[in-house]
Amino acid sequence: MEQNESSWLLGVVGQVSRASQPGTSIGSVMSQLAPPAELPGSGPGGRPSPEQLAFIRRLVVYLLEGRALIQTYNAVLLVVLAIFTASHLTGVVRNRRQQARLEVASTADDSEDDRSSSSSSTLEGSASPSGSIQKPQSDIERQPLLGPRLRTKPIYRPVQLCNAWLMYQPQPIPLINRALPSNSTTTLVLAYLGLNVFYQCYHMPLDPGFLFIVADRAGLVFVANLPLLYLLAAKNQPLRRLTGYSYESLNILHRRVGELLCFEALVHGGCMIIWILWTAPGWLQERFSNFFNTWLVLLGLVALGAYELLFFTSLGSFRQRWYELFLASHVVLQIVALAALWLHQHNTRPFVGAALAIFVLDRLVWRSILKSATLKAVLTVLDDQETVLLSADWDIVGSPTSQPASWTQKLHQNNILRGWKPADHVFISVDELGLTPALQAHPFTVASAAPGEQAAVVTPESSEPPDANSARHAWFSLLIRAQTGFTSALLHHAQNHQTVNVRVDGPYGSQGPLHMLRACKTNILVAGGSGIAVIFPLAWSLATDGTNQKTSSAMAAGGRRKNNNNNRRKRNIHLLWIVHSESQRSWIPRERLDELRALGVDIALPEPTAVAGRPDVPRYVEEMTAAAAADVVAQDGEDVVGVVVSGPGGLNRSVRNACSAAVRDGRRVRLSVEKFGW
Repeated sequence: MEQNESSWLLGVVGQVSRASQPGTSIGSVMSQLAPPAELPGSGPGGRPSPEQLAFIRRLVVYLLEGRALIQTYNAVLLVVLAIFTASHLTGVVRNRRQQARLEVASTADDSEDDRSSSSSSTLEGSASPSGSIQKPQSDIERQPLLGPRLRTKPIYRPVQLCNAWLMYQPQPIPLINRALPSNSTTTLVLAYLGLNVFYQCYHMPLDPGFLFIVADRAGLVFVANLPLLYLLAAKNQPLRRLTGYSYESLNILHRRVGELLCFEALVHGGCMIIWILWTAPGWLQERFSNFFNTWLVLLGLVALGAYELLFFTSLGSFRQRWYELFLASHVVLQIVALAALWLHQHNTRPFVGAALAIFVLDRLVWRSILKSATLKAVLTVLDDQETVLLSADWDIVGSPTSQPASWTQKLHQNNILRGWKPADHVFISVDELGLTPALQAHPFTVASAAPGEQAAVVTPESSEPPDANSARHAWFSLLIRAQTGFTSALLHHAQNHQTVNVRVDGPYGSQGPLHMLRACKTNILVAGGSGIAVIFPLAWSLATDGTNQKTSSAMAAGGRRKNNNNNRRKRNIHLLWIVHSESQRSWIPRERLDELRALGVDIALPEPTAVAGRPDVPRYVEEMTAAAAADVVAQDGEDVVGVVVSGPGGLNRSVRNACSAAVRDGRRVRLSVEKFGW
């Protein structure tokens, strides 16, 4: 008897929870409520009393209202996505126009050089003196005596101050030393959280007797965000192309969405238990005496436990200490949680199905099959004895002169064998290190120049233009610093073996920073330690931009000096590389840096921080942006400075805040921060 009554009450809640179809009314729900037994406090014949019916009716109204409200959530997200997409496309058009103006200016300079004396000198890039950072060398006669006078209309001043504030990154939180993101990221996250707070709290009853509604609304917010969580985590996703944000930037939002979902799951389960045991009407508490013995509740507890474990294993401290365990648990716990959610509640299945489809397509179909390739790589332990250089080379698949590809080959046209772009990254697995490393995939940035750009330089010993076949050959390298786990095992393997078979998933990455730099006349590239793996390919691509076809004949005719001068006039490129020890300079061969200098790149190599301490990077950025602003005033033109930094969190923050100060002073500075690591 008790089980039947309890089942009826559970059925009432379950029926209302599933009543999310359009057109569902309170009358259609209430007409199907027929208890099979007498309820405590009920009227004659076992029918619910008027008070009980009023409570159930009010409960149904709140439940149906929540379901109608949550249906608008994803529509709001689509509107926000459309706004970000429009902003991104506008930026793409602006970058192309600015790059086109630079091309026109470069062409005009070429014509001027043709009319000038052939004995003109060449401006070569140079390294800074030891222990100092190179200062910009501007034409003193063209600089105004009182510094750069930036003509800014008063109407634009609030916009500049707003942009400077959004670019600024606060200092870490004292005591716990937790790093904070930039103000722009914080604003975006707070806006997202505010939207979810609205959907959680809108028209929410304050009566503790209706705490079930709070639990139900939390469950609705949870499942509505579930596809977004897996979409942001996917490596192959449309959001990156639609918004222009890199995977690393979207991963920050993925973590915040995951934290919100873990909180909503806790609210859902906690409020449900509190309501059942303490705040629900007495007649409901008695009827739910077997509440914890039902599959509905048990499956919900399994899902709750899985997502809370996901939260704790995703904390930064856990990832850094037990990264391999984080990778394994992340996959297993997600499968358990999705399976439990699928069985827990019927109306969650469309959202769970969408999340599962994203997970399967990204992890199994795209990454494991279509974007995966196996390479025979060479392992070299570098001078610091803590870094492994993993390198390989091959002929690019699918070159214009090759045979037409079959449909199966076309499916794999995005893997590493087809090449990569500057600053792309890959995930690697090594079967020879054991079963556990073979099942893991670790991310690393490709430290070598992209194919096609590698053959853009003519050496001083040769005046022949680049061979067309050389542009179809890939020279692939990764810089892997040994920490613990996988990287430590790889270092030990490299000390005893020269080659290894590597399974490579990728490439992945965003070309947003490169496109931004190409649209700017002055480029400032700052690398800290292994961040050179990101910065070097960008610098190489910028230095060789447009030289492959346009200047080959000039170089073959002895026009190397002219080509470098033209490239310098077209774009000013400054590279600062900060290392901890002198041995870390072996990560990039000296001849590669010399080739960058020959292409007109100003390279600053201060003394290692272990010897001379940290250099004054903010001052370096300030002087570079000031010099660019002075040139703008002297030339009565308009210029934009593009800055890209990749390094530890402290270096990224100092460069970001230096750029923020420059924007606050009225300079046109655009910034991209490429954070490495998890």
